[in-house]
Amino acid sequence: MTDKTLSHPDNHEPLAFTQEELGWLPWLEPFPADQMTERHWAGLVEPSRVKSPYFLLLARDPDILQARTRTDKDIFYNTQNGLPRAERELAATATSRFNGCIYCASVHSRFATQYSKRGDDVQRLLEEGVDADLDTRWNAIVAASVALTATPVSFGETQIEALRRAGLDDLEIVDVINGAAFFNWANRLMLSLGEPALPAKAAA
Repeated sequence: MTDKTLSHPDNHEPLAFTQEELGWLPWLEPFPADQMTERHWAGLVEPSRVKSPYFLLLARDPDILQARTRTDKDIFYNTQNGLPRAERELAATATSRFNGCIYCASVHSRFATQYSKRGDDVQRLLEEGVDADLDTRWNAIVAASVALTATPVSFGETQIEALRRAGLDDLEIVDVINGAAFFNWANRLMLSLGEPALPAKAAA
């Protein structure tokens, strides 16, 4: 790990949830890209992630990063069975909105819009919050994600029955749980390691 902390006194953090692309500024020094070993590259999983200060920071523990990334990909990209990608992203967006992670919400709301083609509904979730009335199915997914986010014991038979009434089968319900649970952890990690930035500032 590193002992060097970073501050960004000139950064004006975005205050509103948005589907626009944001930057992210770390509070700890990322691993130097020019010192990457084969193990670090394996930890990134995708070489293009070397451009991300977030993933370079996590690359300080490459084995954990690799496990984290493969879990992420299996939850959100392995859509042969279970929930459509759009609704996995909806669970991540609702969780991020409830946890207050503006950066994560921006990323996954864009994916939710891309895969669902329901950009107006996704934007309402961001602007009105997790009580926004979207439709029966999306309301059930958002409510289940939020219950799991507030405290895991808040999630139970009530949310599962609502998901079943909305038409979700067992595999789809597991995907809602996986998407929300992963982002309960991911939001807290990202919120504790840095701050969001407007794109122009992040690029400076």
